[in-house]
Amino acid sequence: MTLPTSVEGVPGSRRARSVGIGRAHAKAILLGEHAVVYGAPALALPVPQLTVTASAGWSSRGGERGGLSSTMTGAPSRAVLAQVSDSLRRLTSAVERRLGVGERSHLNVVLDSTIPPGRGLGSSAATSRAVVLALADLFGRELGEDTAFELVQTAENLAHGRASGVDAMAVGASRPLLFQAGASRELAVGVDGLCILADSGTAGSTREAVELLHESFRRRAGAQEVFVHRAAQLTEAARRALTEGDAPELGSLLTHYHHLMSAADLSTERIDALVEAALRAGSLGAKITGGGLGGCVLALTQPQQAGEVIRRLHEAGAVQTWAIPLKGLDTDAY
Repeated sequence: MTLPTSVEGVPGSRRARSVGIGRAHAKAILLGEHAVVYGAPALALPVPQLTVTASAGWSSRGGERGGLSSTMTGAPSRAVLAQVSDSLRRLTSAVERRLGVGERSHLNVVLDSTIPPGRGLGSSAATSRAVVLALADLFGRELGEDTAFELVQTAENLAHGRASGVDAMAVGASRPLLFQAGASRELAVGVDGLCILADSGTAGSTREAVELLHESFRRRAGAQEVFVHRAAQLTEAARRALTEGDAPELGSLLTHYHHLMSAADLSTERIDALVEAALRAGSLGAKITGGGLGGCVLALTQPQQAGEVIRRLHEAGAVQTWAIPLKGLDTDAY
């Protein structure tokens, strides 16, 4: 979301509003989960079909000065509220400090999201970004991307522990991203295919998955280096395939990355069944996406195979699916 320029002649500010609006979208990781925390690259896709909108305003019901209340509608329900509520007040305070805004009347934030929580789709990062942008809009302040990222990343660290930053960056991206060591760049897309996201219906836990992998690395000497090196190889090869238009190679690399995650005990029987269903239906490749231990499967398919892939995924237990055209990604409207 791009905030308007100053109308008062004061750099970085404009008239405050009675209601501030902020929006963000979901993301999906093509390759690079977990290894990105150790400095390896990751490929991330914006998912413009799934969005969260935050509306921030002063409560007409009174309440304590400087208080904060939140209301949620849409898909996340209490799950995202439980995940976000602990950090929402601190996030709001951080935004106010950064924008130089003093304590105001009781603040109410309404969140409307279509991003299912706990599925590795960046629901917490997208919610935080939407709130940050809504508060900046409400207070009439300009907010640069670097500042927005820093504030969202702070919230992500509170929610998940050590966060790589890829979610905080990807939920505001307008194109596929290559992310590494805190920096990102947009990628040209040469593959004319569809990424099918399939929700397993089971929430994962990024924090639990991170701890599980860390414990595995601690028990086996050299395991971390092997995992990170292999993940980096696959991700770099996938970057080339994505930009050069080699769909079969990209699909194969997705499946190889799933095997890497599965070998690290980050997949589940249900996720594995969805991956196998997508491959049997003619997908070029498929993998778990996100932190693991549940969540979603991502399958790369040619457009003519998409219907069959989606049908097989639902037969295998997917509760909902979304199709993302790789060459059609453009989320500037969000």
